[in-house]
Amino acid sequence: MGTRVAVAGASGYAGGELLRLVAAHPEFEVVAVTAHGQVGSRLGDVHPNLRSLADLVFAETTADVLADADLAFLALPHGASAGLAAAVPASTRLVDLGSDHRLVDPAAHERYYGGEHATPWTYGLPELPGQRASIAASDRVANTGCHAVAAILAIAPLVAAGLAEPDDVVVTSASGTSGAGRAAAVHLLGSEVMGDLTAYKVGAHRHVPEIKQASGATSLTFVPVLAPMPRGILSSVALRSAGGASADDARDALAETYRDEPFVHVLPAGQQPRTSATAGSNCAHLQVVTDADSGRLIVTSALDNLGKGAAGQALQNANIMLGLPETAGLSIDGLAP
Repeated sequence: MGTRVAVAGASGYAGGELLRLVAAHPEFEVVAVTAHGQVGSRLGDVHPNLRSLADLVFAETTADVLADADLAFLALPHGASAGLAAAVPASTRLVDLGSDHRLVDPAAHERYYGGEHATPWTYGLPELPGQRASIAASDRVANTGCHAVAAILAIAPLVAAGLAEPDDVVVTSASGTSGAGRAAAVHLLGSEVMGDLTAYKVGAHRHVPEIKQASGATSLTFVPVLAPMPRGILSSVALRSAGGASADDARDALAETYRDEPFVHVLPAGQQPRTSATAGSNCAHLQVVTDADSGRLIVTSALDNLGKGAAGQALQNANIMLGLPETAGLSIDGLAP
């Protein structure tokens, strides 16, 4: 018998992707799935793609259900994780895909989220310096936000190397509709999103403090865009060059930072990241050029918002927490077409 795994919020898109990955994991066994509105339903009726787990039945999301597992993933809306996690015994390791435990600064939490600020957990982005060791030593890990990881991977190495100014960063990030969750909403209907791009939460998006906290940026303009595709994120990150740094300098810094990383790939010069190339994988693809007019460094970053932006990242963190091979159950190859 392998590691006993529970997934809370398993009826949503991120929860369903978690189950797909966990079901194929060589060391994991799914012992509980929980939901809110789908309690009592067969998993196969909600996620018909998950045939190997189809006969599991959604239970109510309680600490008692999760306590029976060695590891639990919390794929819950903002504000729903903290109280539940506090009641789960320390013997059950937790990875929270929500935002409750990401922010260190209570003032930033109050400004962007409101409500009570929960105790911050270890931040779950292994590619940051020193973070892999912190995750390995933790029983509670806060998974990254989807837009956040695409931006952080692009910004952090360049700010750390002194190649980009931290006080002038502009990010435009387009995301597929699965990032908005599975709840029925008029603005997410096929007839509404097809053939349309819509900016949302402009000027005060909740990922801003997370990106600043993890990337070293001190001033950030962030414009998220809803794109007519089911999954994927493409971020365009514009940074003011420091000390005359060129795109070659920036590319060398990114390549050196991620040289030994299995899931972050700096593409060959001239090749731009595409969301389709990362679909179904746990990978992020990066490229950097110099803007011919402004001289800014422009880093483009693509990933699957349900993969490296959510479920894949969570599984990567869980592998590290449990001392398993970091790539177990995860693919570096995307789906095509």
